[in-house]
Amino acid sequence: MRVLAVSRTFDVAPGELWDVLTAPDRIRVWLGPTSGEFRVGGRFDIEGNASGEILACDKPRLIEVTWEYGGDISWVDATLIPIGDGTDLTIAHTAEVPPEFWDRYGAGATGIGWEMTLLGIAEHLAAPDAPQLDPADPDLVGPFNEFMAASSVAWADTEIAAGGDADQARAAAARTLAFYTGSDSS
Repeated sequence: MRVLAVSRTFDVAPGELWDVLTAPDRIRVWLGPTSGEFRVGGRFDIEGNASGEILACDKPRLIEVTWEYGGDISWVDATLIPIGDGTDLTIAHTAEVPPEFWDRYGAGATGIGWEMTLLGIAEHLAAPDAPQLDPADPDLVGPFNEFMAASSVAWADTEIAAGGDADQARAAAARTLAFYTGSDSS
């Protein structure tokens, strides 16, 4: 099992961030169209992404869900902690990761996706009435790719700092970036 965690502090109260994370009309803007039964024991489906079961909700502190994607199941916890006038959000994703997958892609395989999630939340909070961004928009491809490249390097650096082999971490980061940008030929 591996646990990957990302955190960011947002300049909003916990109740506002909770609404961003739990209201389907808001989730649609920063993550994608979402349907389901939004209650403990209910199931959700994020169009073109993951589905899962809502395991726990402790408003406005904690959401626990299963994350079901590509036939695999993992667990995601979102923890909200008041920090002054803002709220710290930590997303922890726990998954059983086969060694060959980790060797090929490293932490960035999941890390880049969650970093993009935090970016989407930040963009939505900055402009709540703005339409959902389309990553295929030619004007956005460059900035999205730059963001993913910087995230990929940061995840490799994190793996190296944790004792991982530098060459392996950088090669995995390059493969992960190629996957996310669509230039992966495998």
